[in-house]
Amino acid sequence: MSASIIDGKAIAARVRSEVEQQVRELVGATGRPPGLATILVGEDPASAIYVGGKQKACAEVGMRPFDIRLRADVSHQQVAEKIAQLNGDPEVSGVLLQLPLPSHLDGPALTGLIDPLKDVDGLTPVNAGLLALGRDGLRPCTPLGVMEMLKVTGAQIAGAEAVVVGRSNLFGKPMALMLLASDATVTICHSKTSDLAAVCSRAQILIAAAGRARLIGAEHVRQGAIVIDVGMNRLTPEQAGNRSGLVGDVDFEAAVQRARAITPVPGGVGPMTIAMLLRNTLKAAEVQRRK
Repeated sequence: MSASIIDGKAIAARVRSEVEQQVRELVGATGRPPGLATILVGEDPASAIYVGGKQKACAEVGMRPFDIRLRADVSHQQVAEKIAQLNGDPEVSGVLLQLPLPSHLDGPALTGLIDPLKDVDGLTPVNAGLLALGRDGLRPCTPLGVMEMLKVTGAQIAGAEAVVVGRSNLFGKPMALMLLASDATVTICHSKTSDLAAVCSRAQILIAAAGRARLIGAEHVRQGAIVIDVGMNRLTPEQAGNRSGLVGDVDFEAAVQRARAITPVPGGVGPMTIAMLLRNTLKAAEVQRRK
């Protein structure tokens, strides 16, 4: 039996609609919309597309976008000064430094300068520490989106065996901590994991974020598992053959025959990231208002 497809576009549209309504209520109470500042350093085409999508989504839900563009040869000090300026601007609720940065800049160090109350990417050491300690804070957007998708599927997370393939600071580690906070039994796999298929095939919830095209095959998927594919890999025409050149970390055609529910690529996790960024920006605005 084929798995049901988890429609990330539909879930993201519902989240955006909820945020839009809440923004209207906040503006009615305060007269000030939340503001999202994105900082783009250089002219990387992919980063420019991502930032443009975030700015567009921000405006669509009634937030005020601040689109900051800096030259590729900007100094560390100049970026730090721009972050400090945005930290102190009451019109700005959230600050996002688009990664990756040019090689002469230290991304983690600069990200760490963002006010934790405005850290809508959830990547500062303060918010990472709050997540690790199980205390309230702003969380990374993509793991938040995955948790929202699991909720929609009706997944029983408490007590479930969950496997996360990938241990990045941006996704794998915070994803594992969020699952742990929901009382899952969590295993993190990585490039040194022995017998990846054996570990993954135990999972009732399998989340792939390794950055390797079609790494996860049928032998990795437990019958009836929920499979979340966070990967986004572009194949050459020779590799793609007659299939789409954009694929995830999961071999969809193989896994769909064994999973209970599965995300497609594209149209799965991707739309959720910006939706949760908007929710984080609204949350940041509300926290700042109370303080």
